[in-house]
Amino acid sequence: MFGILFGIIVGIAYFLGYSGFTFYLLIMGFALALVLIQYAIGPKIVEWSMKIKYVNENEYPKLHQMVADLAEKAGLPKKPKVGISQLQIPNAFAFGRTKRDARVCVTKGLLELLSDEELKAVLGHEISHIKHRDVAFITTLSVIPMIFYMIYISFFWGGMFGRRDRDSGGAMAIGLLALVVYFVTSLLVMYGSRIREYYADLGSTELNNEPHHLATALYKLAFSSAKLSKTALKQTEGMKAFFLNDPSRAMYEVRNLKDIDLDMSGTIDQSELMALSNKKIKLGAADKLMEVLSTHPNMVKRIKHLATLSTQPNQ
Repeated sequence: MFGILFGIIVGIAYFLGYSGFTFYLLIMGFALALVLIQYAIGPKIVEWSMKIKYVNENEYPKLHQMVADLAEKAGLPKKPKVGISQLQIPNAFAFGRTKRDARVCVTKGLLELLSDEELKAVLGHEISHIKHRDVAFITTLSVIPMIFYMIYISFFWGGMFGRRDRDSGGAMAIGLLALVVYFVTSLLVMYGSRIREYYADLGSTELNNEPHHLATALYKLAFSSAKLSKTALKQTEGMKAFFLNDPSRAMYEVRNLKDIDLDMSGTIDQSELMALSNKKIKLGAADKLMEVLSTHPNMVKRIKHLATLSTQPNQ
């Protein structure tokens, strides 16, 4: 993605008649500045938007102990700060600048929804995001579509409403190209995010959490999210990339998840997960498109992945 960005910038520079090391250095410096700004103020923005209150061990001793145990198993240098989000939707997320600056947060609804084993599996997923530096990875990649969008705004609208000279058509063409590349790179960022979700699921099992506990947690989250009002879901629209699952897709996902819960108990046990591991999953065109446009994998595919982990030794 950085290669695509550099190539487009070189083309724009050629069109404008700029050249030389200084120009490219300024452009790369601008991109680096965007990353640093996000790095500096990102945690505060998350805390404000997610309505987070950090809690101590006296308030939530069990939650703190789970996070401490998982962080030690994951080899983190420091236990993450523990926070409670006041959002209505049951979910969990992790963020922070570095492993030493990490924070793990859950909503109150999540604590009421899951069993202890299921909660540990979810926390293991979030701890794995911290271990793999996924927040920094996705934040860095997300700067690239942002730059292309700025190029689109500057060149297309500048060419349309700016001076009516012979260069205005070329500027609008550059703007349209930047818009196309913005869309493509945004898809690549979402693809990278989906890959990291699979790795975080794997990471949770590597921290000795059973795959069927995480599968059940995902199942419960989907059903709970599907019951939420459109207003509640709308409030989390800009935050869903942080969550364990994509709440906006929950209503569509529960239809397929019911087929996995063979005894309709509201959980996915080991035998049901093993049965899924032997089945082939076929997604419709709408499901495939929805997944491409999402930061999270299709839920049935994700639980199928957990099923394959449950059949592996020492998982």
